[in-house]
Amino acid sequence: MVYDSTLRDGEQMAGVRFSQEQKLTVATKLDEIGVHQIEAGFPAVSQVELDSVRAISQLGLEADVLCLARTLEDDIDAVLKCDVDMVLLFIATSELHMRYKLKMTSEEVLERAVRATEYAMSHGLTVSMSTEDSTRSDIQLMLELYRRCEESGATRIGITDTIGCAAPWAISHIVSKVADHTDLPVSAHLHNDFGLALPNALAALTSGAQAVATTVGGIGERAGNVPLEQLVMVLKTLCGRDIGISTEGLTDLVRTVYGFAGLSMPANQPWTGSNAFSHESGIHVAAVLNCPLTYECVPPESVGNRRRLVLGKHSGTAIVKSRLEERGITPSQERICDIVREIKRLGERQGRVSDDQFWRVVEEIMSPPDNRRPCSEDERE
Repeated sequence: MVYDSTLRDGEQMAGVRFSQEQKLTVATKLDEIGVHQIEAGFPAVSQVELDSVRAISQLGLEADVLCLARTLEDDIDAVLKCDVDMVLLFIATSELHMRYKLKMTSEEVLERAVRATEYAMSHGLTVSMSTEDSTRSDIQLMLELYRRCEESGATRIGITDTIGCAAPWAISHIVSKVADHTDLPVSAHLHNDFGLALPNALAALTSGAQAVATTVGGIGERAGNVPLEQLVMVLKTLCGRDIGISTEGLTDLVRTVYGFAGLSMPANQPWTGSNAFSHESGIHVAAVLNCPLTYECVPPESVGNRRRLVLGKHSGTAIVKSRLEERGITPSQERICDIVREIKRLGERQGRVSDDQFWRVVEEIMSPPDNRRPCSEDERE
């Protein structure tokens, strides 16, 4: 199960702000592709945030709507106004956070977590309790907190790698320990500071976690979070684990979120970037034209993307022949080689060669007499 946090942790990315209309659009798109749970926001942040969470709750989505709250009665009261399916309570348990942020002892943290769970439960909320900065916390303190909150009525518990500082083997160790000491589902909220959010998510899932927090495109605080689309595709394609999310909508979803966030999507973004299914090398293009599986492990349409055969310095005759055949043009091999040479020359100078430039080259080369040199072996690739 994924509980997507694009509208909460994703929006906490520095400089990002979503309007209520944009949040409703993103929530609807997440629901349409089958995301199981949507973390809609942090109601205590502001009245505007509260209104947005409540508006998402009123959409009638198939997905459960979740929201975040600290272990404070005021935060929980804000949640109560939103009619959500679950509140995600959290409190820090690392020595660093307890001393310098909370200014509380470990026993005070335990007492507050229990009080907040009981308060939320007494007001009819379904509670998930997470420890913040779990990967730098004393695991015995975490286990005691989880035990007490489970006894107080929490129905899910969570670990967080708040600053993304744990390796997969550390995540496996922590999740296994926690899962062995509770009958409740375990969730994992993981950050990407060391570029390990995705492998850490897989480590969590293979060690006993039932839910992982994601964000669309991996956006979020600092280096971001587990990218929804990458986790879904790894599970479906490499692990044979289809979690019921319609992958055909992933590219549109990522591009929508990046547009709303004012971000430029990297061309090499896995699955959804413009280069994810692009091919320029002559050898690669020739193979892809014969059988796409030679250089694509899934069809681009399966993630809502498309194949791009790019002209440039690495192009060979295969792409030129293919383009010409699309228009019913069948020149001699020598002229095809002349076209390839000119495309390579342009590619050396500027990188990618546009379609307009390609057809200008074709027009120029098809006009003169056919007195050009034969193809070299490299140009025939």
